[in-house]
Amino acid sequence: MTSTHYDIAIIGGGPGGYVAAIRAAQLKKKTAVIERAALGGICLNWGCIPTKALLKSAEVLRTAQKAKKYGVSVAGVDVDFPAVIKRSRQVAEALSKGVGFLMQKNEVTVIAGRAKLLGEQQLLIDGETQISADHIVIGTGARPRPLPNAPFDGAVIISSKEALSLDSIPEKLVVVGAGAIGVEFADFYAAMGSQVTIVEMLPQLLPIEDAEISIELQKMFKRKKIKALLETTVEQILVSKGKAKVSVKSGSGAIQELEADKVLVAIGVQGNIEDLGLETAGVELEKGWIKTNRYMQTSSPGIYAIGDVSGPPWLAHVASHEGITAVEHIAGLNVKPMHYDNVPGCTYCTPQVASIGLTEKAAREAGYELKIGKFPYRASGKAMAAGETDGFTKLIYDAQYGELLGAHIIGAEATELIGEIGIARSLEATHEAILETIHAHPTLSEMIMEASGLALDRGIHL
Repeated sequence: MTSTHYDIAIIGGGPGGYVAAIRAAQLKKKTAVIERAALGGICLNWGCIPTKALLKSAEVLRTAQKAKKYGVSVAGVDVDFPAVIKRSRQVAEALSKGVGFLMQKNEVTVIAGRAKLLGEQQLLIDGETQISADHIVIGTGARPRPLPNAPFDGAVIISSKEALSLDSIPEKLVVVGAGAIGVEFADFYAAMGSQVTIVEMLPQLLPIEDAEISIELQKMFKRKKIKALLETTVEQILVSKGKAKVSVKSGSGAIQELEADKVLVAIGVQGNIEDLGLETAGVELEKGWIKTNRYMQTSSPGIYAIGDVSGPPWLAHVASHEGITAVEHIAGLNVKPMHYDNVPGCTYCTPQVASIGLTEKAAREAGYELKIGKFPYRASGKAMAAGETDGFTKLIYDAQYGELLGAHIIGAEATELIGEIGIARSLEATHEAILETIHAHPTLSEMIMEASGLALDRGIHL
């Protein structure tokens, strides 16, 4: 049994772990990353990146199908589904190799295998290699949560991982769960030609988003013939001869049966906490997640936990920020503690959805008096020129001080536009400051300025 000592050992090479490793190397820490699968984690290999590649293919297909709208004739538009899947996998594989290059560049040791805590500073890898570290960072991520009465079989009842690499387009697809993952796959497979039905137990698509945004998305999905059964639960899934019969119950108690070639279950995730030796190291859990403070430190002071395994929000960019926070805290820097009130959330369906801060409902429940500005894409010159007129930008301000409490965008490039709002909130910009910032014309970002003007009763183009 061999043993090597490191300043920092990181379990998991996902967007939290590999970013933490690079920051640790920059701080001159001898660093190791232990990864049981592929560098980049679920996000890069089986999540964020490959799904966006699939959605880009769907976007190209839809653009080609409506090319006449732009005065362009395109003949013989068709889908080569295996090629669509292949491109998605190639993108993921290239980026995973890129992470490997970054590890080499920053002189981070990468160890392939499963790590288990033997104590606060000891790790056993694959039951045979032992290493030690002054500090350990756990970034083991999470995995899809199955329905309690219908476990994944990988063939008919599938998770997002299987949905990324199907051999063929399912004729009928039932998606259980209308969060970001469910909505994105519903949109992609509808574009590919599947008959898609979404089943959601809550009253709206994208339940954590502003209600107006969800209502707008539902209207647009209806136009695409994506059926949404809201306030509906799955009672039973029966699989026979490679197909499923899904029994669902509506809020009124009515039962109906849906037929499906595939049932994609996207109801959330559960932390990868098993076989880590957490009890041995004195690491406490809370509701199935590793409990941390605002510096990502666990109940065992020398051990930190970052990303999905430490609980919501389950977002790659949050994991990366937590990784940097943890490492800088280990290094003794004057690091700011984690705050989660300015985290952007993005859904990459068509139209895109992006938000940050409070919803209108949450702001009112918090006791704020509000000024709200809502500017539609159809009134934007750039959106008109691009032929992307669905959606709107909604800004929510505190009426008393002009504080930007939240922003909600549905429409083209919403996930890019939200970055401006994040910076504005970080700088505590008011509605006046945003309105008085000159935005280039014609751009979609002008809608942010216009919405601010409407909140102040100073709208120009509406």
